[in-house]
Amino acid sequence: MFSIIGIILSLLMMMYFAYKGVSVLLLAPILALFAVLFNGEVSQLFGVYTQIFMSGLGDYVVKYFPLFLLGAVFGKLMEDSGSAQSIAHSLVQKLNGNNALLAVVITCSILTYGGVSLFVVGFAVFPIAAAIFYTANIPKRLIPGAISLGSLSFTMTALPGTPAIQNMIPMPFFGTNAFSAPGLGLIGSVVMVATGYGWLSYRVRKAKMAAESYGEDYHMPEKNIHEEHQLPSLWKALLPIILVIVCNYLFSKLIPLINTEYLSEAKYGKTKLNSVLGLWAIIGALVISCLSIITLNWTRWKNLKETLNKGTMGSLLPIFNTASEVGYGAVIASLAAFSVISNFLLNISASNALISESIVISMLVGSTGSASGGLSIALSMMGQHFLQLAEASGISPELLHRVAAMASGGLDTLPHNGAVISLLAICGLTHKRSYLDIFMVTVLAGLLGLVVVIILGSLFGSF
Repeated sequence: MFSIIGIILSLLMMMYFAYKGVSVLLLAPILALFAVLFNGEVSQLFGVYTQIFMSGLGDYVVKYFPLFLLGAVFGKLMEDSGSAQSIAHSLVQKLNGNNALLAVVITCSILTYGGVSLFVVGFAVFPIAAAIFYTANIPKRLIPGAISLGSLSFTMTALPGTPAIQNMIPMPFFGTNAFSAPGLGLIGSVVMVATGYGWLSYRVRKAKMAAESYGEDYHMPEKNIHEEHQLPSLWKALLPIILVIVCNYLFSKLIPLINTEYLSEAKYGKTKLNSVLGLWAIIGALVISCLSIITLNWTRWKNLKETLNKGTMGSLLPIFNTASEVGYGAVIASLAAFSVISNFLLNISASNALISESIVISMLVGSTGSASGGLSIALSMMGQHFLQLAEASGISPELLHRVAAMASGGLDTLPHNGAVISLLAICGLTHKRSYLDIFMVTVLAGLLGLVVVIILGSLFGSF
């Protein structure tokens, strides 16, 4: 009982200190060892840190570093080439100020579905969102909700083929690809969009009835280094995003046609193709897309080397933050008390692997404040249990994948989530003014979409 209390206290402190802005790189090992102390294993602290925590961290980096690296480089290339700004400007012009809310949501959706990170989207879209919200006389406090709906919800977890890391993490555990359960993913996306957009539209109407304006803190955004007429054409900006999706799908179909029997050799870890196929497909797609951005904007680069270097360095903190949380999870999973907790969680709905999986993942992403971190911890500790339970119940790995990805996008955006804190900082707003809208379009809409997918998947299977 004492050791279980230690695990719970450790998770609570993870939430609290992460919300206060303490680096996960420090928090994860300290709080993992804190739980070990409660387990009465004082003499094993050094061994736990070097052999369990660091092994968990290292295994995650080995497996996912290419995705973080290429994703960050792709996002930086989209930003510095002006492609992200071009898409934003073009959509705003086509939808005009009368559809300010829709313009922001669609812009963010296209950018994030194409692999551009939230942070790039936030910085690229906020000045434009501020301008069109001001023109349409919509309160500034609603901007974070609009950006969140487009970038922190369905494009992150539900849309089939999305290159978001949350959609990549389940692949090696279940032998699936980014397009798993496409029909259910699309249905889940529709539910999330309808719920989130309906809420924001209601908030806009309510603000207009109260004669609430944008606010008095609007300032014309500073002139971007890319004048609007110097931005890439829309087709040049969209092509790399289209290539990510198309090439990802093509590689997932073409790679199995190649002779990969060499993977069974010992030096390749006697690996099965299904366990790496999804990773290989998205790596190939991102490489081609990065090369396309460079080629299409060849005369536009002022310092391509600097862009590539910044993108590369920008991948390090995110992956090590997430890997540290995985190392934390590896330590917790090694404690005897965790078997009691895991059995309890698995038995909440032992007859339905989808419900068990969604509960475990939701609890961990909510505790850590990280969709990728919580999902990685959950699957590292219990992925095989979920797969075995699913196989026994006749549930396909593809459905297991989609539910896992969507569950990571429910409770992850609680107030201590790093992306939420960063987005509010970019917009110059506070939790008090804008968090309710973020909660409604991500947490509530995400959980509703997840419930619908679980119900349909349980009744009709994966499609």
